[in-house]
Amino acid sequence: MVQVKSLQIGTGMPKICVPIVGETQEQILEQAQDILQASVDLTEWRVDYYEDVADLDKVLETASLLQSILGKIPLLFTFRTAKEGGERAISFTEYKILLEHIADSGFVDMIDVEMFRGYDAAEENVKEWKSTDACNKKVKALVEKISQKVVVIGSYHDFEKTPSQEEIVRRLLFMDGMNAAIPKMAVMPQEREDVFRLMTATSLADRLLPEKPVITMSMGAMGVVSRLAGETFGSAVTFGCMGKASAPGQIEVERLRAGLELLHIEDRRES
Repeated sequence: MVQVKSLQIGTGMPKICVPIVGETQEQILEQAQDILQASVDLTEWRVDYYEDVADLDKVLETASLLQSILGKIPLLFTFRTAKEGGERAISFTEYKILLEHIADSGFVDMIDVEMFRGYDAAEENVKEWKSTDACNKKVKALVEKISQKVVVIGSYHDFEKTPSQEEIVRRLLFMDGMNAAIPKMAVMPQEREDVFRLMTATSLADRLLPEKPVITMSMGAMGVVSRLAGETFGSAVTFGCMGKASAPGQIEVERLRAGLELLHIEDRRES
C-alpha cells in the first residue's frame, strides 16, 4: 500500500485517476475545476499536452495553481514521451531537468517516470532486467533523487502489442528493482487472449510484490474489462476520462465508478 495525502493506493477498489489534457493554462485549470465535481480519487496532469511545457517557470506556475484548485486530491505529474504514446519527443536531459524541478517544487504528489529509456533497443538482454546491476543507471538515479520528494510511478507502454506473460511480469519486477513505488504497464491487445494474459500476469506480479501496488491495463475497446476488474486481478489504479481521453479505451468517470462498485469484492452472502 502507498499513502498519498489521505489516499491509500493498493487497498479496496482501484482508485480512479482522471487526466488533465489541456493545451493552455486556462484549459488546464478549467479541467481541474470540473474534476472537483466528479467521483475522482487522483488526477494526472499530462504536461506533454501543455503548449508551454518548455518554459519551466510556466510549468511550475501552472502546477502551483493546479495544487490550489485540487486541494486534497493527489496530483500525478506525467510527461508521456512520443515513443510511449505521448504528444512530444524530449531528450533525456530535458526530461530529467523537468522532473527534478517539479519534484523540488512541492506542487505535485506523484511523478510518472518512463523506466525503459534505452532498454528496448537491446531486448535480447531482457533476462537481465531482474538484476539491479543491469538497471539503467541514469533512470535509476533520477528515480532515487525525486523519490525523496514524491511518490514515483514507474511506467512502460506498448501501443502495438501485448508481450508474453513472462515479459509482462519481468518488466514489472524490473520497475520494482529500479525503486519505483508503483510499477505500471499498459499494453495493446490484438485478440481477447491478450487481455487474459495481461490480467493473469498482473495477478502473478501482485503476488510477487505483496507490499507494492501494481497498475496495469489493456488498452482499446477490447481491453475495457481490465479497467473495470482491477480489484479482482490486482491492479490498484484505473484511468477514466472526462471529455478527451489520454489513452485508447478510457471510460467516462461516472460509468467507471459504477462499474467498479458493481464488481467490488465484498461479502454478499445473505445473513
